[in-house]
Amino acid sequence: MIELPKLNYQDIVKQISNFLLYALENSKAEGFVVGVSGGIDSAVSATLAAKTVGSNVKAYILPELGITPEEDIEDAKALCSKLGINYRIIPINEIKEAYLSSLGKIENKKAIGNLSARIRMSILYYFANSNNSLVLGTGDKSEILIGYFTKYGDGGVDILPIADLYKTQVRELGKFLGVDERIVNKKSSPRLWAGHEAEVEIGISYEILDKILFGLVELELSEEAIAKELFIDVNIVKEIKERVKRNEHKRRGPIACQIGLKAIGSGYKLPAL
Repeated sequence: MIELPKLNYQDIVKQISNFLLYALENSKAEGFVVGVSGGIDSAVSATLAAKTVGSNVKAYILPELGITPEEDIEDAKALCSKLGINYRIIPINEIKEAYLSSLGKIENKKAIGNLSARIRMSILYYFANSNNSLVLGTGDKSEILIGYFTKYGDGGVDILPIADLYKTQVRELGKFLGVDERIVNKKSSPRLWAGHEAEVEIGISYEILDKILFGLVELELSEEAIAKELFIDVNIVKEIKERVKRNEHKRRGPIACQIGLKAIGSGYKLPAL
């Protein structure tokens, strides 16, 4: 049976804290800006940052009233208060309406939902630029691998502290950090439209998704072997593998056409940190 390994979360916290400190030192930034949604990924990311740099974390709760459940707003506020970090609540409704009134509304739920994510990204960068801060990403390995994020929305960040942890591992880390059980056990959702649930849209639970991804990425097993180990249809594994492949463009910057030997990205590279 495919099982994700048990991690030493005390060591993981130290490793991520060092990563965060080095990111600040390397960029000469003074702190972090983070969007706190009331979900597990942002809760864990904000908690790690607060434990590392304390009050040099600024949180922004950016609900879309009528879509974001009130419990998410309350959970986000409670988390920030517990961590002792300053937060500000900025509903995005008026900004989004200004966009749509200028651009014209369309009958495309995904395009309109992704606009919400991109508005949030713009707000975070506005405040990050104003305070010489880095935008703290909250994406986990499960969602990054399958492209379950908005390009230049919640994917538009400076650093990703939990990007090498699968969703189920992030929940375990949340428990270790003392994140409220309401948040740890809450169903994941980008909240891009009313009733939006991640597992419904993805089509399988994170428990199964993580095992499929672990089998594909870490163990390098065949689709057939993974399906047999997990007692699932092989077509489910093939679909997940295809999603990882077709969403590669979301995990990398724009591809530059290489003319000379030192094209940016392919011929001339520097470490990010």
